[in-house]
Amino acid sequence: MRFRLEHYQLLQAMRFAVDETNRSPELLPNITLGFYAYDSCAVLQRELEGTLWMLTGLDHAIPNYCCRESPPVAAIIGHSASTYSILMAHILGLYKYPQVSFFSTSPLLSDRTQFPAFFRTVPSDAFQSLGLAQMVTHFGWTWVGLIAADNDYGREGIKVMKEEITRSGACLAFTQYIDTSVSYKNIQDISNVIKMSTAKVVVAFTTDVYLIPLLDVMLAQSISGKIFVASEAWSISNVLSVDKYSSILAGTIGFAFHSSNIKGFQEYLNNVNPYNIPGVQWAKIFWEEAFGCSFSMDHMSIGHNNETELCTGYEDLSSTQNLYNDASNVRTSYNVYSAVHAIAKALDDLMRCSHGNGPFSGGKCTDLKTFKPWQVLYYLKKVRVPLSNMRELFFNENGDPPASYDIVNWQRNLNGSITQVKVGSYDTLVGPNNSFTINSSLVYWANGSHEVPISICSESCSAGFRKAPRKGEPICCFECVPCPQGEISNQTDSIDCSRCPWDMWPNNQKNRCLAKTLEYLSYDEPLGVTLVAISVSSSMVPVSILRLFHHKKDTPMVKANNYSLSCTLLVSLTLCFMSSLVFIGYPETEKCLLRQAAFGMVFALCISCILAKTITVVFAFMATKPGSSLKKWTSPNVSYMIIVCCSLLQLLLCISWISTSPPFPQMNIDSKPGIIVIECNENSPIAFWSMLGYLGLLASISFVIAFLARRLPDSFNEAKFITFSMLAFLSVWVSYIPASLSSQGKYTVAMEIFAIQSSSWALVICMFVPKCFIILFRPHMNTRGHLLGKEKSHN
Repeated sequence: MRFRLEHYQLLQAMRFAVDETNRSPELLPNITLGFYAYDSCAVLQRELEGTLWMLTGLDHAIPNYCCRESPPVAAIIGHSASTYSILMAHILGLYKYPQVSFFSTSPLLSDRTQFPAFFRTVPSDAFQSLGLAQMVTHFGWTWVGLIAADNDYGREGIKVMKEEITRSGACLAFTQYIDTSVSYKNIQDISNVIKMSTAKVVVAFTTDVYLIPLLDVMLAQSISGKIFVASEAWSISNVLSVDKYSSILAGTIGFAFHSSNIKGFQEYLNNVNPYNIPGVQWAKIFWEEAFGCSFSMDHMSIGHNNETELCTGYEDLSSTQNLYNDASNVRTSYNVYSAVHAIAKALDDLMRCSHGNGPFSGGKCTDLKTFKPWQVLYYLKKVRVPLSNMRELFFNENGDPPASYDIVNWQRNLNGSITQVKVGSYDTLVGPNNSFTINSSLVYWANGSHEVPISICSESCSAGFRKAPRKGEPICCFECVPCPQGEISNQTDSIDCSRCPWDMWPNNQKNRCLAKTLEYLSYDEPLGVTLVAISVSSSMVPVSILRLFHHKKDTPMVKANNYSLSCTLLVSLTLCFMSSLVFIGYPETEKCLLRQAAFGMVFALCISCILAKTITVVFAFMATKPGSSLKKWTSPNVSYMIIVCCSLLQLLLCISWISTSPPFPQMNIDSKPGIIVIECNENSPIAFWSMLGYLGLLASISFVIAFLARRLPDSFNEAKFITFSMLAFLSVWVSYIPASLSSQGKYTVAMEIFAIQSSSWALVICMFVPKCFIILFRPHMNTRGHLLGKEKSHN
């Protein structure tokens, strides 16, 4: 086993503190402190033996018996490992022997019911775990792996970290425990887990001894790209700060005990020789390790060759630099130094106790030759020791000192080795809001940059998306799902999307609500302008025909087609074309009330005129038969009566509709997403379809009568034109029904306007274009004889 120079420095730190106390005129005047040093060789059984030896003074201990008379043992410093300290504390606590550890950090040791006499000059891992979890959160790492030694130190440290990391909203990719037996049987499995995991950050709560086998396996598997977060047990390990592990550990960040300088300690370390160090055998082994020499050619140190020089014992330690005499930033040694001073101060307070003040019955004090351990324990609980680093050492109710850590970053040197650089601190005395500080500009990660590595299970969801958890995976693993229609998220990693107000709609990125577009058939848009132009220009056609009929009213063609009825029909067709204008523009209340009624009335008038014309044509033909009594039905008054009756029924229907369920303007937000359709609500679909159905009924009656009269002689062939006109009219409005139901918004209105224009044009073309053609271009056919069939037509 290799001699650990850094461990030997701890022994020298205790010697230095004891010597410093003995030289102090203020602290324990006229009292000389001494100490026993016991090496357990990191064997639990030997640790137990040593503890009982210190209690009894016997190599083969007899419980509850002490053969040591003087001087009494005031306190015990150690052990460094938490597992060993727990064993010691169980025993020493029974006898109320003060125990001060300089390196045991397990939170279990803070339990005063189990360990009433345990103190430590090193912070509990509960503080470290809180700080490490806070550091993980600080860098935005939400997907981390945990590895720990399978012992009290590792398990308790990881337990607190799990709770804090989960509470901060981060998730654990894996948790693995390193088998601390000699075989390290699960090292390969842990390496595979780290390799396969997507987590880039691995928190290692272990010592360097247990981490080395894992790093060796990772090197063999060429695993890199992971950032290690180090606990204090290995954050400043010199064993790991070598070129061999730099490819894996460069960029590591972690907590280390607060570094301080001990005044005069460097000179003290350099001014020793193997002849003034207690324990000659230890001194010689140390000297041989430090200088690579040997005190005897027959007793070679491990690793020395046959060319090893003889040690004189007077070599200059200041001429060499190693882990023993490096006192520039002592951490663990400072804890040993502080432990000695805390015990010394407790003994000093005990010596200076006043009568009636202290743990003594009858108000009597005691001297330092006859004190009991529990009396030292009383003063150790209350001790306050000013330290050289401007801090003060004291113990809380659990025997823990204030927590103070340095945050160190492992940075690669030019020669490939690694240096631990202080980049921040964690100090519980500062306050919860300012306890964690770090200078990110000093941190160098594995790739040599200052840019913080990313360790997340899933990429952040940008605004406009929400997080949807993956089934069976931690909350940090999720899918980014676009917000549903009508909802937004205006921040990253939103859990839910929020619905926009009724009059607003998300933008294309779904991260803002914008005012909805208002839609109605406007006079300003191309579609509206086109329909207005068609309506106005179309209305001029029946007006022009009316002027032509008025100008030719004395011709046989006009007379034969019932001039008065034709004029009424032309006027109604003009109104039909113009009724489209009521449907264009902002749907005001007045427009909504009148537009369907106006449309229904003018078309009822138009179809009534055609129906009257159809019946007149049929009666006129039948009245030409000898002895017919139908001649009286060919009177113009009959036609007017038909028009008035048919129109009156439509008028009554419209009046009842407007009176009971009047149409009204509404803002429709459901038909078209992101658009407010301003439209007229007909209020009563039954009334609307009844009005439209009545027009269909009139047209159907006209169509049937005209169809039956289609074989009348050529002189009365107007029945054929009426048949075609009604067929076209019905076809248009039957087609309108599915078209209107399938359209939305302003296009529904446009479809109705199109139906009005189409059906009106069908009537104009079928009813009047042939007559106008004869009047204008075939005047020879516009004669009485030709109409009576007595003349042949001429081309």
